[in-house]
Amino acid sequence: MLYSLMNPIDRIFAERANRKLLSLYFCAGAPTLDSTADVILTLQRRGIDFVEVGIPFSDPLADGPVIQTAATKALRNGMTLTTLFRQLEAIKPSLLIPLILMGYLNPILHFGIEAFCKACVKAGVAGMIIPDLPFDDYLTEVKPVADRYGLRVIMLITPETSDERIRLIDTHTQGFIYMVSSAAITGAQSSFDEQKQAYFRRIQAMHLHNPLMIGFGISNQQTLEAAQSAADGAIIGSRFVQLLDQTCNADMALDLLFEALKS
Repeated sequence: MLYSLMNPIDRIFAERANRKLLSLYFCAGAPTLDSTADVILTLQRRGIDFVEVGIPFSDPLADGPVIQTAATKALRNGMTLTTLFRQLEAIKPSLLIPLILMGYLNPILHFGIEAFCKACVKAGVAGMIIPDLPFDDYLTEVKPVADRYGLRVIMLITPETSDERIRLIDTHTQGFIYMVSSAAITGAQSSFDEQKQAYFRRIQAMHLHNPLMIGFGISNQQTLEAAQSAADGAIIGSRFVQLLDQTCNADMALDLLFEALKS
């Protein structure tokens, strides 16, 4: 079946009227197994533009200690892909913002690419980020299936990604390009140094077709403003995950995050 309606990710970028977007990441099943739906709906109510829902995995290579801890807790709580899809289906009628699933390739392959894409549509998911998905495998194995279901597969670039590879990604993807601020693992940073700023300027100068979102290391006003000035928006993960773990309350975690983003 072909899905021809505009993807929610495309729609939010089309309708933003030059406003900088803000996306938050958290790990499904943390702090509690049943907290996922409440976190998503709270973020929606508080004006977050879209949400990245992490699929917990036992070997998260790109993640720092904060997200690793959340993933471990989620797995111990009993979170699985089947459980996550069931939870998302329950809130689909209330969902107004795009949902993106972010997870490693192994659990998705185990679930099955076709089954995963079909479950995403049924649960109201607009796209996916798979950090360890090789680009060639994306083109041959994942993209044809995702396209059939109208899903966006978001690819990551880093300061080490060549201009040639970036243009290849830009040509063969939709939604947005995830600019990883550094080649390091996830985690909060106090500022972006000149090397990272030069990377941001290099990508800006390429005038890519896809929108750009910058993530990894955004935790205060300085890093947020630097990301927003160099891209179409920012993605915050570790800092929100840390605050959510501390408070076990999405509203309180957001209050603390917004306060931190002012300093």
